[in-house]
Amino acid sequence: HVPGLVASSLTNVAADGKQALLDSGNLMLREGDGRLGCEEHGPYDAIHVGAAAPTLPPALVEQLKKGGRLIIPVGTGTQYLLQIDKDLDGKVTQQKLTGVRYVPLTDLNSQLRGA
Repeated sequence: HVPGLVASSLTNVAADGKQALLDSGNLMLREGDGRLGCEEHGPYDAIHVGAAAPTLPPALVEQLKKGGRLIIPVGTGTQYLLQIDKDLDGKVTQQKLTGVRYVPLTDLNSQLRGA
């Protein structure tokens, strides 16, 4: 949601000597609502979410390629790491992996209010 975070991330990637990942298109950083994914570049082999969603966002599962895997922290008070696999027939399975503690996955207004 915050343009400054994307700019800072681009600087950090370059400072870490990984600019080639950006230049090749293998790594893309974008500003937006992570709960909605990035449909225009999907489907994805793998999706990793770095903030906890209250529930599993359906848009992320939809954007997962057949044979793909999604790893996402889920929950508000009690959180757990959830593994979502989509098999080659499109069947989706879920497995709770372990308890975790992540910052919440929110919209920009909630983030600016400190939610």
